[in-house]
Amino acid sequence: MKKIFFLLSFFALALGASAQPPKFHGKVKIEFEKNMNVPAYYKELDPEWYDRIKDRLPKSVITYHDFIGDGDRSLYRPGRETQVDPRSWFRPVADKNVVFTDFRSARVVAQKPVYEETFLMEDSLSRIKWKITADTRVIQGYECRKAVGILDDTVAIFAFYTDEIMIPGGPEGIQGLPGMILGMGIPRLHTTWFATKVEVYDVPMQAVAPATKGKKTTRSAMMKSLGTLMREWGTYGSRMVVNFAI
Repeated sequence: MKKIFFLLSFFALALGASAQPPKFHGKVKIEFEKNMNVPAYYKELDPEWYDRIKDRLPKSVITYHDFIGDGDRSLYRPGRETQVDPRSWFRPVADKNVVFTDFRSARVVAQKPVYEETFLMEDSLSRIKWKITADTRVIQGYECRKAVGILDDTVAIFAFYTDEIMIPGGPEGIQGLPGMILGMGIPRLHTTWFATKVEVYDVPMQAVAPATKGKKTTRSAMMKSLGTLMREWGTYGSRMVVNFAI
């Protein structure tokens, strides 16, 4: 009888533990790994140029970025450094962005270094039309639901968000879902962002403040300036502008 009672007690405890509701968090610090498929990216930019340089391109380039935030505001910024092959002429694109988002006022302040120029863009949040799907995926222990979005009616995005982290944010300036984005991809850029570390305790919210240095501008004015600059580089230059739109 004692053995039967012990087994019943064990199964009751196990079932009770598995039935625990998920915990919800209002603050978070996340490390994102950004991974660009370099050959695919350059092949889409300019197939003819790609054929000439493909043997000198790295297979992928990885950079790390930190997200710190709560339901009111967030900061996305460069994270730990990675080794760059000094023999390669290729360097990451748009890897130094610092993006402050104010969810309460629906405003964003983004510092975006672009070659010799640094823009300090302040504007409303980007317009993204989201459609939530039934697909799910576990990322860093959080069950995430897949959503498909269209940025400014032109750029497709897929994202995996969790409502266990009650922040409508994500990498760069991507936002607007009912929970935190832990995984994201932009096919047009052949680039993905996935969380490699999620911390929900002792989050350093004092670090969340907008950048102040750079040429002050709006989103439309910045994109117009970049369009003019990139067109001087030909077709592939014009297609690179979308890197700075997100």
